[in-house]
Amino acid sequence: MLIFGHKFIESPKFYKIDTITDIKETPSNSVVLLSNLENSIDIAKYCKKNSISFAIEVSSIKDAIFSNLLNAKYIVSSKELAKSIMPIAQNYLFDSLVLAKIISEDEIEEMAKSSVDGVTFNFSI
Repeated sequence: MLIFGHKFIESPKFYKIDTITDIKETPSNSVVLLSNLENSIDIAKYCKKNSISFAIEVSSIKDAIFSNLLNAKYIVSSKELAKSIMPIAQNYLFDSLVLAKIISEDEIEEMAKSSVDGVTFNFSI
């Protein structure tokens, strides 16, 4: 299980971007974060074409499927949605990893039991 944003674990930082130009201002070892697929489709395609690691926040299973096909490294969602996405991701062998947004350490165990790939603390995004 991956854990992002916890004080015990060193992890890449997510940088929320709104334009392709913003990508040039992020550190080279970071992960660019797109807020949603509909508003960020051109940026996602640019990232795919240029092999840039990116994460995307999704609010539906459909967007998670499209995000995987666009080579998102991480699909970020609410806990409940992440639980719904995981069986689909496992069935279709997603290359993208599913991360659930959490607030408390107590939620890590719940997500592990649901086989979610990882968690990210809300403040790390």
